[in-house]
Amino acid sequence: MLVSLKWLNEFIDVDLPTEELVDRLDLTGTAVESVKKLGEAMEGIVVGQIVEKNRHPDADKLWVTVVDVGFDEFRSIVCGAQNFEAGDKVPVALPGATLPGGITIKKTKLRGVTSEGMNCSAAELGLAGDSSGLLILPEDAPVGMPFAEYHGSADTVLELEITPNRPDCLSMLGVAREIGAILDRPYRTPGAVPSETGAPAADEVRVAIDDPDLCPRYTARLIRGVKVGPSPEWLVERITASGARPVNNVVDITNYVLFELGQPLHAFDAATLGRDGDGKIAISVRRASAGEKLTTLDGVERALTESDLVIADPKGAVALAGVMGGADTEVSDETVDVLLESAAFASASTSRTSRSLGLISEASMRFERGVDRTGNVTASDEAAALIAQIAGGEVAPGVVDAYPVPYESVTRELRMARLNAVLGTTISPEEATAILKRLGAEVEGGPHLLSVTPPSFRPDLEREIDLVEEVVRVWGMERVPSTLPAGRGRIGGLTPEQRWRERAGESLRACGLNETMTYAFVDPADHERIGHALEEGEVLVELLNPMSAEQAVMRRSLLPGLLRSVSFNQRRGVENVHLYEIGSVFQTTDGRKQPKEHTRITGVLAGAWHPAAWNAPAVPLDIFDGKGVLENLARELGVERLGVREAARPWLQPGRSAEVVIGKNVIGWLGEVYAPVLETFDAQGPVTAFELDMAALAREARGVRELTDVPRHPAVELDVAIVVDEDVTALRIEQSMRSAGGKLLDNVRLFDVYRGKGVPEGRKSMAYALSYRAPDRTLTAEEVEGVHAKLVRKVTSAVGGELRG
Repeated sequence: MLVSLKWLNEFIDVDLPTEELVDRLDLTGTAVESVKKLGEAMEGIVVGQIVEKNRHPDADKLWVTVVDVGFDEFRSIVCGAQNFEAGDKVPVALPGATLPGGITIKKTKLRGVTSEGMNCSAAELGLAGDSSGLLILPEDAPVGMPFAEYHGSADTVLELEITPNRPDCLSMLGVAREIGAILDRPYRTPGAVPSETGAPAADEVRVAIDDPDLCPRYTARLIRGVKVGPSPEWLVERITASGARPVNNVVDITNYVLFELGQPLHAFDAATLGRDGDGKIAISVRRASAGEKLTTLDGVERALTESDLVIADPKGAVALAGVMGGADTEVSDETVDVLLESAAFASASTSRTSRSLGLISEASMRFERGVDRTGNVTASDEAAALIAQIAGGEVAPGVVDAYPVPYESVTRELRMARLNAVLGTTISPEEATAILKRLGAEVEGGPHLLSVTPPSFRPDLEREIDLVEEVVRVWGMERVPSTLPAGRGRIGGLTPEQRWRERAGESLRACGLNETMTYAFVDPADHERIGHALEEGEVLVELLNPMSAEQAVMRRSLLPGLLRSVSFNQRRGVENVHLYEIGSVFQTTDGRKQPKEHTRITGVLAGAWHPAAWNAPAVPLDIFDGKGVLENLARELGVERLGVREAARPWLQPGRSAEVVIGKNVIGWLGEVYAPVLETFDAQGPVTAFELDMAALAREARGVRELTDVPRHPAVELDVAIVVDEDVTALRIEQSMRSAGGKLLDNVRLFDVYRGKGVPEGRKSMAYALSYRAPDRTLTAEEVEGVHAKLVRKVTSAVGGELRG
């Protein structure tokens, strides 16, 4: 919300320095994002008076003027305009000034005569007016005054961050009311009443609301005989300072009232609206038909659904309720009669339509947060009066007001003892009553119990604690005394799951991965991109009011978000990307009220561990690097039975994919991401990824690990090479070796895999280094040879292999 302080001062006298006002707003919950000084573009432009006007000695169409710019200073300025005389007052741009068009004024020579500035036209200053000559100012314009100050274009604009629960502050009146409560001073309420003439509006307009739950009130006014054209300068200045662009006087007035009162309005060209059998303009507020089309003001034809609320005439939809008008009924230069809409629409309906169609507007933002239906007619009156004043129209008597769901006020109780107990303060009933009344509430009772009726523009005041918050934020949060919370008999700490989660993060960071956080809201197509099939009966968890179509469902996997992060980094020149995220995924089935939420550990490895150096090339990361990360993670968590076994996943490269197991239970997957999947995310491969179930890891984790003494006796090292079929895995061979070797087999390490000469086709040679050791003695050659021979015999039999000679 942009707030012009110049405009604000018409509602309330704000004599505080800007910095102090910003601090007061911040302390009461209305954050100030930025402060912008308007008129800074006119720095160095002053009011000057032409003292002399002489012909240029070397140019027939130029004049040499002597200009008084104040400060007892005269400037010689060469000028090409013809519409001025000596004694006129004009804007003068001094050397160093930069005009709104970006031109910087310098001291220069024109046809041999020095020019120390520039006499300006309206167009050169970015103002409306004749560009063929100088802007002649009134005789009383003070010489030497900065032109921005004289012209009134100097202003300070605050950009406020209005929280979703405060729709009342999305207007100049609302901000004035808030500041009035903070500073304890009165504010002025606008309320123009138009002069009405001609046949009543009800004779020509009919309004019907088909779904009162989505539109509790709809009003229509008729203004006849308007002349559409440019808006006056003051109106353009107001809406421009508020962030809108001028269109024409009628549309600008609707925007002006929106920013002034917070009530969105829409103006229809009455001649383009369909009529019923009685010849009346027939407006209906209804749900759209499935597949119904509407071309909106931005020129886009949109296909509507039955969840969209529209404004319609007998011919079809003419506007999206609370979002945007239709192109066929917009006000144009040919418009003569205007139908003015002022209504209230349900927040959820407006939000759903706005976000599903990607149309976010000033109007939709206000309807989404809640518009005060009791102010519909006031805003309509204000706009109608301005249209009649500026566009020359005649306002038809009366307002066509369909009001099926009148506003009903609710009274809430505020216990003073409860207020002070919550805050730790001693606020008196009189102070609380005064603050609530300044905020627009009606207050009765006391001293121990206050009956508070919130104003209609404060839908957020639903509970007693909301009233407590209102009192303390105006009374002063900084005045609340600081106290330490009671801690007797309470011990804080992390849950076991939180401890294992922190331990897992420490392990992954020690491996060289960086923690990241991606959105839990994702594109529904993400799961199709990675080929992540849903289980039988499972559906994606959809959001009721998504921010956009690309964030419409809750994620089922962390992988899509991490692949986007890889792509983001690679497109910015970061080749080595090592990321992990510990976050929630969501699953549900048809008919289930609440989705299931599971914590996953997911990581991606792209590029190399280290960039290439003069003495070592960069080694691309692959599935074995990912396996090493998981083994280190398992070691740090004390998980003893974690392993991997080959298994296919649609999003992983065939032959380079595996599932992660603890015993016989599958807890995740590991592998290199399939190239076609990487292409859909615009990521460069190879990329190794893994995902584990955090709960399954935590169940197997051990906080205390068994201590193993440093060996006191030497080991006996023997190598063995076994030729096996291609489908025999290293895991199977190692498991067979450990089973056959018994307690004397201390370590098994695969050091070579060979295919080629001497090994039959379809088979491979797996070479292992075996270490035998006894904890209490030095093994003899005979003991080792016996155990080793037994191991070779059992392993070759178990895996269908043979000893390689």
